[in-house]
Amino acid sequence: MHGQTDTLWDKFLEPIVGNLIDQEKLKQFKDSVNWEQERDRIADPNLEYPNYYQSQNFHGVKNGYLNPDVAVTYDAITAYAVPPHETWVREDAIKMVSGEPKRILDLGCGTGSTTVLLQKTFPNAQIIGLDLSPYMLFMAQQKAQEKQLSIQWRHGKAEDTGLAGESFDLVTASLLFHETPVDISKAILRESFRLLKGGGQFLLFDGNQETLRFAEWLTKIFEEPYIQDYVQGNVNAWLDNTGFVEIETHTIWGLHQASLGRKPQPVSTPNASVTVEENSEDMPAAAPA
Repeated sequence: MHGQTDTLWDKFLEPIVGNLIDQEKLKQFKDSVNWEQERDRIADPNLEYPNYYQSQNFHGVKNGYLNPDVAVTYDAITAYAVPPHETWVREDAIKMVSGEPKRILDLGCGTGSTTVLLQKTFPNAQIIGLDLSPYMLFMAQQKAQEKQLSIQWRHGKAEDTGLAGESFDLVTASLLFHETPVDISKAILRESFRLLKGGGQFLLFDGNQETLRFAEWLTKIFEEPYIQDYVQGNVNAWLDNTGFVEIETHTIWGLHQASLGRKPQPVSTPNASVTVEENSEDMPAAAPA
């Protein structure tokens, strides 16, 4: 299950977390699912997995999110990996959204933790959760069914969704950018900009770039192949270069940050037609018939 070399996670944290989660219960659930059947049911047969995704181990696990083991254990482990409380952190990020978005797209939705909170916060919204892992999407479906939520789940790439442009009021991405190369993160921003209606909002929740720059040891714990490039970047600059306005970033509990940008409203073009007022004194007399 693990990568070629032992990570700090393997050596120190996995044994600790293993004692905190119910491994036997998770194993029983994993063994109860026909993963090949569920993968074929959920996966888009025409989708080609990008190299950056399928060629890397994530969190010390071979094949990363294309391994059912990761999908089954993700929520249990993330509860300890996003301090002080995962739900609080995600809720604090969502609080940055203004208004009542009617159509929401959650990119890289994973097991649907943020997607479900978005549905809870905006109960009248139509919400789509999109992810590259059919196994994570299966877990998201299970979560939504348990909570009796009507959420649409879609297998796809965040940087190339295939969805109609200018069709969403809110696009979100949670804990996604630190797991993609910077050029892909910027492509996701461009795709989000394309998908948003004028005035629509983009919300990004992830690790705090400034804090994690000085905690390289921490980023190595979970074997994150792209996180160092992420923390050396600047989300605000990326948003600005994409065309977003009213950009703001808030630090959440020190280790996390949430950034919000808005797509500008289209500039209204004045009517080009000119109305000519008729003045009988200036108009030549009509020729007699």
